Amino acid sequence: MPANERYIRKLLSLGEGVDIEFKACRRRLNRDVYETVCAFLNRHGGNLLLGVQDDGTATGIDPAAYTRIRKDFVTAVNNPQKLTPPTYLEVKDAEIDGHKLLHICIPESSQVHRCNGRIYDRNEDGDLDITDQTIQVARLYRRKQTTYSENKVYPHVQPADLRADLIERCRRYVRINHSSHPWTQMGDAQLLQSAQLVQTDPDSGEKGVTLAGIMLFGHDEQILQVCPAHRTDLILRKANTERYDDRDLVRTNLIDSYDRILAFVRKHLPDPFYLQGTERLSLRDTIFREVASNILIHREYASGEVSRLVIEHGRVTTENPSRPRGFGPLDIETGTPYPKNPVIGALFREIDRADELGSGLRNLLRYGHDYGGASPQLIEGDTFRIVIAVPEFEEQQPATSGPTEQVTEQVTEQVTEQVTEQVTEQVTEQVTEQVTEQVKRLLALFKGSELSSKQLMNRLGLKHRPSFLYDYLQPALSINVIEMTQPESPNSPTQKYRLAPKGRAILRDDRK
Repeated sequence: MPANERYIRKLLSLGEGVDIEFKACRRRLNRDVYETVCAFLNRHGGNLLLGVQDDGTATGIDPAAYTRIRKDFVTAVNNPQKLTPPTYLEVKDAEIDGHKLLHICIPESSQVHRCNGRIYDRNEDGDLDITDQTIQVARLYRRKQTTYSENKVYPHVQPADLRADLIERCRRYVRINHSSHPWTQMGDAQLLQSAQLVQTDPDSGEKGVTLAGIMLFGHDEQILQVCPAHRTDLILRKANTERYDDRDLVRTNLIDSYDRILAFVRKHLPDPFYLQGTERLSLRDTIFREVASNILIHREYASGEVSRLVIEHGRVTTENPSRPRGFGPLDIETGTPYPKNPVIGALFREIDRADELGSGLRNLLRYGHDYGGASPQLIEGDTFRIVIAVPEFEEQQPATSGPTEQVTEQVTEQVTEQVTEQVTEQVTEQVTEQVTEQVKRLLALFKGSELSSKQLMNRLGLKHRPSFLYDYLQPALSINVIEMTQPESPNSPTQKYRLAPKGRAILRDDRK
């Protein structure tokens, strides 16, 4: 049974509650669907299943109305006349016993939302209109304002003051997997509003960009003005245990920070050969994508402490300031994931830099033991810590001092990859920082020809398109080693790719 079907069946078996709601929606959307969305956003989030009766019986959505219902829902939650502030929610297709359903996972919002001008909150399995309940509304605003420092408004910073190139990069990321995503058609100010990065200060009534918006899309000087302690300290500490062997002080926006964290990890940690079914999986990248997003998404930015990632012999330790709900080792199976910065987290998920709350940590635990031989440790407190066991680069000890070719024949495919990575790093450090092993494999495929993404995936032996996009194609395009044949139409179905001058130069250097 597919994982998604198992999860849907679990929700059906649990029944409606404070974080689960069913709507029949056989031929049209129920009128109170958006009230439920509003209530989930205002409370602790939840799962909304369309095509299910109140008793948990899956009756499905009429196939003739399925596409229209899906489109109407997405349009409405982005319409400020229906839901204020508007929000983007991912709608997932599901099927149970031949019945087509829609599954919407709604995160807790860091703002107070209104549906048709009314404020709704969740209580057990009902949506309560609390608009005229002064005390309950005050509690709701207080809960939102005191919980999330990311919502602090800076009226002197307006959307036009942010980096337009970063906003466009975000738009490009969402377009890759969701060509019909509403953000692709929005202007910069409208996108920021939809992402809840522009808000109104409840005290002054002035409108401006929030702390989250500045941390994501601000210029470096803006970021250091509003969050002077912002820094992610990346340290390699093996030979020189008193200080460090390598270091990168990252004090820039969160999108570039994510890329620099992964680049530092790829530079200093091995990526042993691992097969999942018939497809190779990069355990290192799978694990440390989650680590990088965790460092950035779940940091308490009101704190004066910095975040750290330290690579030592046999382990990696991360630390970031937090606002905990508990203390001690975190049990992901029994604990309830708590979003520290839901607005930042939501945007990271939209650009595929993070998984749904909780699922990323499960991947970390699932693959962590296979990667380093021990299960990762997650320790919650004022400083949130992760400890991950990691393998070391294997050093080859040849039996003789014969030619390199003789030694090469004695090593396995896995060790060959590791040795190649180490030699490349020692000989061309600058190229290695920019060009990953995946990108080099991609470059070697062209040989003067123009290839489509499907042809490239087939030649690489890949079936998982997101892995191809984020490990191969996007990195190669971002550092200009390959180029599009139709740059003016990036989403054209006839789009192909070819070597750029920089890519040809790298291949020439590798052949020397």
